[in-house]
Amino acid sequence: IDEIHRLGRVVEEVLYPAMEDFSLDIIVGKGPSARSIRLKLPRFTVVGATTRLALVTAPLRARFGAVYRLEYYDLASMQSIVTRAAKMLHVPYDEDGIKEIGRRARGTPRVGLRLLRRVRDYAQVRAEGMITAPVASDALNLLSIDALGLDSMDRRVLRAIIEKYRGGPVGLNTIGASISEEPDTIMDVVEPYLLQLGFLDRTPQGRIATRLAYEHLGFEYLIEEQQGKLL
Repeated sequence: IDEIHRLGRVVEEVLYPAMEDFSLDIIVGKGPSARSIRLKLPRFTVVGATTRLALVTAPLRARFGAVYRLEYYDLASMQSIVTRAAKMLHVPYDEDGIKEIGRRARGTPRVGLRLLRRVRDYAQVRAEGMITAPVASDALNLLSIDALGLDSMDRRVLRAIIEKYRGGPVGLNTIGASISEEPDTIMDVVEPYLLQLGFLDRTPQGRIATRLAYEHLGFEYLIEEQQGKLL
């Protein structure tokens, strides 16, 4: 069940006996004549996926025997995934081209497969169909995806924090208002990868751009100097 935190309460209550006793209770009829029928189910395993574990209700979360956290894929794994997809799409490539796509895929197979298709389209029009490192680099640059996989939205968030709020701390709602984007989109889509790279810090006062973010975007890091003046 993908995005299991979005399940409705009624659906959850149907799942409880199914997960515990492998049975399903169905109400037949209405009013005083209504009766409950219990159907036995074959044994099954429920696998739920979510990026918002805290939004999964405690009763539902307690019924899972194990909870695992999935980390981002490393570069070698991403290369293997993209290579397999390229073979299935019958796209000619070399290893450097696949590596370039894997490096910019944010450690996420879904992103890597999407980038592969866009690079394939570019290669078919501009490079006789062959995916090489220069071809992949040119195609991804056209998509505004840099060497670390940051896209235009990621850079807009970081630039807003650095240029408008002197590196932070700044609240999520304020960032969203300054770039005309929903705060939930920033928190769910943009922040996880920036936090993984160490470009962003979450504090009780708000978000702070780190030295790594300054260096990646070509800004001079003046936070320590400013703090020294305040002291």
